[in-house]
Amino acid sequence: MTESVVWVAGVGAVAGLGAALARRFAREGYRVAVSGRSLDKLQAVVAQIEASGGKANAVVADSGVEADVLAAIAQVNQLGTLKAAIFNVGNAVSAPALELSAELFEQTWRASTLGGFLFAREATRALLANGGGSLLFTGATASLRGKPPYTAFAAGKAGLRSIAQSFAREFGPKNVHVAHVVIDGSIDGERIKSRAPEYLAKLGEDGSLKLDDIADAYWYLHTQPRSAWTQELDLRPFKEPF
Repeated sequence: MTESVVWVAGVGAVAGLGAALARRFAREGYRVAVSGRSLDKLQAVVAQIEASGGKANAVVADSGVEADVLAAIAQVNQLGTLKAAIFNVGNAVSAPALELSAELFEQTWRASTLGGFLFAREATRALLANGGGSLLFTGATASLRGKPPYTAFAAGKAGLRSIAQSFAREFGPKNVHVAHVVIDGSIDGERIKSRAPEYLAKLGEDGSLKLDDIADAYWYLHTQPRSAWTQELDLRPFKEPF
């Protein structure tokens, strides 16, 4: 019997959501394929998982490049039986609309929307061949509404949400659970700690989403009985006012 595999795309810092998702599934005995653009960061996540007794492999890939995604799924399929795939790529670009270049807008769309489609297409092919599984997407507040100065980010995330909805309707009846997770608040991870520590402190205790708590929600989605699947889950801190 081959090992059950989860593919997590969009893995960066050890103290990031992608790494937390990888650790959560590794804890359940899954072999984790972590993919992203930085080999050094991927290797750090793999080393951490292996130090805890888990199994992980680094797969360098840019999700917005079709050739990279095709090469990545080939590597993933060699590791065992893909049973879960998580698209966690984020690119929270901010720029005033009149200063937003076409190039930056396209880069943001490519990372979120095109990348999400390519990942979903190839992961779903594998999941169908393996009898089903879970396809999960990380969304954001911007998935639901546009707000300056996040025009490009909102457009990319809204497109990703539409992809998740379309795949859910098409492949749910074929035993692929597709869910979109709206992260509606600040994540207590490396990004905010390094860029806005004062803001994080201002949020106070449990005022930001904790990585392990988010990861638990993804595991819950993966293990839901199919008579009551969730298609979209909204996660926010208890004190979030909007």
